[in-house]
Amino acid sequence: MSAERPWRPHRIAVVGTSGSGKTTLARQLAQRLRIPHIELDAIYWGPDWTPAPPDVFRERATVALNGRTWTVDGNYSAVRDVVWRRADTLVWLDYPLPVVIGRVTSRTIHRAVTGERLWSDNRENLRQALFSRDSMILYALRTYRRRRKQYPLLLGDPQYAHLHVVRLQWPGAAQKWLAAQ
Repeated sequence: MSAERPWRPHRIAVVGTSGSGKTTLARQLAQRLRIPHIELDAIYWGPDWTPAPPDVFRERATVALNGRTWTVDGNYSAVRDVVWRRADTLVWLDYPLPVVIGRVTSRTIHRAVTGERLWSDNRENLRQALFSRDSMILYALRTYRRRRKQYPLLLGDPQYAHLHVVRLQWPGAAQKWLAAQ
């Protein structure tokens, strides 16, 4: 009789609403597993917050995900099929709204105040963060419920039946799961 080996992910997609901590968890997971981390925001955004054209973004994502092992974070529907078909594990950060809003607000204000450089040398600023229609805080509020309804439907699609799904509903659960990897 042989003991069943625990699940060992090789290609992990981390999804969740904006501000849930996708990039942080994906980066920590990549470090722990000693595999590459791919941040979809980094291959999507160009200088001056210019988005990559759809065909360019798909090509970049396809090339980036060509490896045998990786973690990737992001919610881009334009490349979801590329990411999810190649992934073997999907980690869904499904946190309560107050946690998400607290995180996205803290992160956004920190980035704006410190002038942290993001992808393609972009930076967030307080005016945009707090008073703009493009505010990440408002975006998180606008998309929160939609994402929570969308993921169960998407995960019910037979084309994604191969995914080992890990749904984490609290930051402590995410850290416990990460420690077990």
